[in-house]
Amino acid sequence: MERKTHIHAEDGKQELIITREFDLPLELLFKAYEEAEIVEQWMGTKVLKLENKKHGSYQFETTDPKGNKHGFGGVIHDFIPDCKIIRTFEMENAPFGAQMEFLEFEKLSDDKSKLTMHVIYRSAEVRDQILQLPFAQGINLAHNRIEDLLRNDQL
Repeated sequence: MERKTHIHAEDGKQELIITREFDLPLELLFKAYEEAEIVEQWMGTKVLKLENKKHGSYQFETTDPKGNKHGFGGVIHDFIPDCKIIRTFEMENAPFGAQMEFLEFEKLSDDKSKLTMHVIYRSAEVRDQILQLPFAQGINLAHNRIEDLLRNDQL
């Protein structure tokens, strides 16, 4: 299956640029990050808290195949509907620490939109450890679920 989500990782840098064009109107794409019920569906997680506002926060929980619960969340530093979200992201009990995420949403046409994620890690070494995980495959699958879920809802 083609990977529609592209990850640009420059050697020696502590950041990633992730881009994806969606066959969705901008408003629907943004809803995938704004509405707890939709987030739960495409991420396969439980939303414990989602405060979509400047200085808000979020907390999610997922359960692995063995039944162990894993939490993750962060602080929302800026939230402009249909435009951008700036937030931290941190997995509980993980060695990676917090990362900074700048999500920008762009209208390409009435039925196409683009998400650009600029993710900054504490170091290039941490970023490289993340890239050793099935990160690229996972984010592509998640983005595919957003598109499938919302495209079917709008028909």
